[in-house]
Amino acid sequence: MNKTPFWLDPKPVTFPPTNLALDEPDGLLAIGGALTQEWLLQAYSKGIFPWFNPDEPILWWSPNPRSVLLIDDLKIRRSLRKSLRKMCESHQLKVTLDQSFIEVMQHCAQIERKDQAGTWITDDMLSAYNQLHQAGHAHSVEVWWQDELVGGLYGVAIGKMFFGESMFSKINDASKIALVALSMQLKVWGFSLIDTQVETAHLKSMGASMVSRQVFESLLQQQIQQPFPPHKWQLEIDWFQAAIEHSHFQNALSDS
Repeated sequence: MNKTPFWLDPKPVTFPPTNLALDEPDGLLAIGGALTQEWLLQAYSKGIFPWFNPDEPILWWSPNPRSVLLIDDLKIRRSLRKSLRKMCESHQLKVTLDQSFIEVMQHCAQIERKDQAGTWITDDMLSAYNQLHQAGHAHSVEVWWQDELVGGLYGVAIGKMFFGESMFSKINDASKIALVALSMQLKVWGFSLIDTQVETAHLKSMGASMVSRQVFESLLQQQIQQPFPPHKWQLEIDWFQAAIEHSHFQNALSDS
């Protein structure tokens, strides 16, 4: 019997088991519901995320396999290390957290992506994730060059699990710098992995790997059960020095 996605009513806030998601398109689980904090937090806590075009209803996904980045596996390649050092020594580079959440989302919406027309980051998505941000559940990383916002990323955190949603770059390596800085800070806070959702060459080059849905959900439950109260984030470390120290352990992988 062919699977079909489940249709959700606005209430109650509940999802079907993720093992009932479609194989084609990979991971489509349900249609409907709402983009409220309650729906979004329930979804992420189960490894489900929304992704849909402006002319579509809300679609909820749980792909199998799943792309994840174990922070200890983050690859900082030689070219990126050189770029980081040069930019930091110029004193023109700055990285912040949660300073320009909406602007980061807007830039992510505007970036052109291969094989994708338009954006899934609609006004409704902007509003929904901004509410999560105001409540301390959604976060942004901003990369500034000469006081201009040139790169960044945003995502959702529950416990000690970070769910990456989207990133952008206006100059070379800006989104990579955002991911490196975030990873270094998350590691200090006790986070061990980042959900990167769907495999891309960009993320794979930085160490992301594919795991089964079963493995992902096991890791997910371990992380979200570790307490880390929702709050506005800020960098508490010298992320550049942490990146240099981290890269020493990755030389064999990073120099290729």
